[in-house]
Amino acid sequence: MVVELAVAAMEELAQIAQAVEPLWMLDLNSNIEILDKQEYQRQFKNIIGPTVNGATVEATRETDMVMMDAHSLIETFMDVDLWAQMFSLIISRAQRVETLATGSVDPLDGAMQVVYAELQLPTPFIPTREVYFLRYSKRLEHQWLVVDICVDSLRANPPLSLLKCRKRPSGCVLEQTANGYSKITWVEHVEVDNIGVHPIYHSLVNSGMGFGAQLWVGTLQRQCKLIANLLAKRNFSSKDTVLSNKEGRASMLKLAERMSNNFCAGVSAATKHSWITLSGSGTDEFKVVIRESIDDPGRPPGVVLSAATSLRLPVSPERLFHFLCDHNCRTEWDILSNMGMVEETVHVSKGDSFGNSVSLLKVNSPSSGSSSSLILQDCSSDKSCSLVVYALVDVDAMKAVLNGGDPDAVTLLPSGFAILPDRHALSPCINHVRNSGYRKLSSMGHNSENSHASLLTMAFQILVDHELSAKLSLESVATINNLISSTVTRIKRALLCE
Repeated sequence: MVVELAVAAMEELAQIAQAVEPLWMLDLNSNIEILDKQEYQRQFKNIIGPTVNGATVEATRETDMVMMDAHSLIETFMDVDLWAQMFSLIISRAQRVETLATGSVDPLDGAMQVVYAELQLPTPFIPTREVYFLRYSKRLEHQWLVVDICVDSLRANPPLSLLKCRKRPSGCVLEQTANGYSKITWVEHVEVDNIGVHPIYHSLVNSGMGFGAQLWVGTLQRQCKLIANLLAKRNFSSKDTVLSNKEGRASMLKLAERMSNNFCAGVSAATKHSWITLSGSGTDEFKVVIRESIDDPGRPPGVVLSAATSLRLPVSPERLFHFLCDHNCRTEWDILSNMGMVEETVHVSKGDSFGNSVSLLKVNSPSSGSSSSLILQDCSSDKSCSLVVYALVDVDAMKAVLNGGDPDAVTLLPSGFAILPDRHALSPCINHVRNSGYRKLSSMGHNSENSHASLLTMAFQILVDHELSAKLSLESVATINNLISSTVTRIKRALLCE
């Protein structure tokens, strides 16, 4: 039964991955390919059984080029640990439950395994999704295919948490191209219960933009570029030429990657977190969680208070990202850098796009006399999500990293921002204009402000006490609440959206 399900799922994926109109439509507002559900029901049967009551269907597709060869990508997808590492922005935790088959000649050609994963977005206001599925990889002529399909229909009394998100045939089709690149077509097709999503994220999630194919492909492209940069032999740019060495460059990139991974894991609604919702100083709410840091070489020991909030801003994600990652604008929103001079002493590019970089910032505060502080900042952006993550770092520890030292020896408490696009006021409707084989989706009453809005999540962490027995005080909560509200006010004022 499992083999039959896997074969049927792969046949369906192969068909819908290359299909055009009338099965797929193009939403011009989000530039996302969306499956026509009625046409799908006419052409295919639901091989995972009846849709669970209350569930909605999300189906998106994305095609693009990726800076990695096809076989290496298949190796990554079929190794759960590598898969989770590649998509650390999206995957909170993952586990290979069972290996069912491997290929006879090539172990990946015909490999079949059962996988469990918890999927996240970088905000505590969108619940995570738990998925339990069969993954099957196969080479067909000049292409590789990897398909995921829900297998709870083959289990007796599956846990209710696994019924909230069920994968219809999803996955990707890979084709090797020149210069080590691959052409990838990604299909994300799920039945999901979106209960618990905060109202400001309803449009993002219900449209399929939240966990859709564009997010997976964008994350994959960004990670592949990072890997290429880690392997690159050229030096990084620095205002201090003594620091320009490839070992230091690699160590700095690895440290920044760990920092951003910790931020995304810490700000999500993963089941390991127990977020508490509180009222802010204004009408907005924020969430807090208390964590104990024990024997973690990457974090300072003690009790850590994390707080996060999300808000909608009427500015484009691109403009907001450029503002937050520009060190020349930092004093406009960062209270800790207030009235100081911020200097970028080291800059490491992670790709061709503006802002995708790692920086070491030196902050000279007039109130602290001759002393200064160092901030490590990691900026990443693609068409589905942008991150600006930073943390105070020890001067001596960073000197060791820039000389090629072990980045895991540096303790960090990352804070930062996650930016997701918002098209809240746009109601897609079919515009019966044919172009490139698609029906186009456009908006009635297009509003430029609403089509260029952002959903901003900001999260801060403070070390409450080095002693694990310390109790959380109202003063600590008030401090982090003031930090959030002041930062929100400063950002709105700077972007003229008060």
